[in-house]
Amino acid sequence: MKTYQLLTTTPRHSTFSNPQRLQCRRTFMMTTRLSKEPRRFAPLGAGIDKGTEGLPRLKGIVFDVDGTLCLPQNYMFQLMRQALGIDKSVDILDHCHSLSPDEEAAALEKIRAIEREAMVSQQPQPGIVPLMEYLDSRKIPRGICTRNFDAPVNHLLTKFLPSFEFSPVVTRDFKPPKPSPAGILHIAKSWGFTKEENGEEVGDAGNFIMVGDSIDDMTAGFRAGAATVLLANEVNVHLAQHEHTDLVISRLVELVSILEEGFVGQIGKGDEESDTKARAAGALRDGKGESSAV
Repeated sequence: MKTYQLLTTTPRHSTFSNPQRLQCRRTFMMTTRLSKEPRRFAPLGAGIDKGTEGLPRLKGIVFDVDGTLCLPQNYMFQLMRQALGIDKSVDILDHCHSLSPDEEAAALEKIRAIEREAMVSQQPQPGIVPLMEYLDSRKIPRGICTRNFDAPVNHLLTKFLPSFEFSPVVTRDFKPPKPSPAGILHIAKSWGFTKEENGEEVGDAGNFIMVGDSIDDMTAGFRAGAATVLLANEVNVHLAQHEHTDLVISRLVELVSILEEGFVGQIGKGDEESDTKARAAGALRDGKGESSAV
């Protein structure tokens, strides 16, 4: 059985602040307003080199947990807000951290109790094992950056993914949590990918992919400099149009062929093809709802 390195402390130096259904199974790419060139990585498959000379190689993938490695349990968030007496406009963790120390501890225990009960019914995402086997075959490291606490993360990994290593595992005790990029950049630094910024050695996630299902995942990945992949569901499909989303999939296993043949993400502003627009419009036609992430 693999062990998992759980990170529950704040890095010593941190400069970051807190700030339906898909009918098609095909992957589609969305326009970003902030870049003219699509994010690309060299194919991981042997012998696939047509026009890929000089492309960066993927160095690692960071995964979210709830709604990404396991099926969404969105009902939890309504229960959490009811327990805390807050509405949907208030971020759950921001609310907890705004309280006095004693009140914060009590509030966090309320949401942990809900998560402990929910983790008993966790189910893995379809296609998760083939994807993990593929990443092992290509020697791509995996990390986790989540706003969950450690118990449901450990439950998922030990019950459904005991043969696969995820390290480090950054939980919500790491501060600041997503949507800050700090957790992803910590993972990059722990893997030895760094750069100098303002005279300080910091993590470099420029050749990473962040896979998640919420706006916090997309924004954290974007701000870290990583490419982002949205695992779409009935609730989050509107995020396919968000400027922080590079690529949209409906099943994790789709990433196998994407990475094997070469990742091509965001399309430059004004450069998208009409058929891409049509496919996106068709997939999003019945989409509705808002992110329910913690």
